Amino acid sequence: MPIYDPSLEDRLSLASEAKKNLLARFKKHVDPSNPAAIEKRREREAIAAARAERTAQREAARRDHELELARQAQIAAAAAAEAARLAAERAAAEAAAAAEQEEALKAEQKATRDARYAARKSAKNKKKRRGY
Repeated sequence: MPIYDPSLEDRLSLASEAKKNLLARFKKHVDPSNPAAIEKRREREAIAAARAERTAQREAARRDHELELARQAQIAAAAAAEAARLAAERAAAEAAAAAEQEEALKAEQKATRDARYAARKSAKNKKKRRGY
């Protein structure tokens, strides 16, 4: 049985041949006129175009969503402002009614006090006339 013991020259020639084969395979894949490379490039371009389209659709959907949120916030703000205005009107009306009621109460108290004063004065005058 023969033992294969390659010499330095054999090993160098085999390594050189392997490098040439690798370079040939690489050039075959990189060659722009290669039909397989053209097909792969078309596939990559189609994928990139589809990705760009999906990105544009997501961006449009995001803008639409933001516009909807802004519109809803505007509606909510308008409703809150209207509610605040109505609450302020109601509070003003209640304050006016309370003030009017207080005025009426003060007028009634004054009338009662004046009546008591007049009664006291009248009684005092009657006593003076009688001579007490």
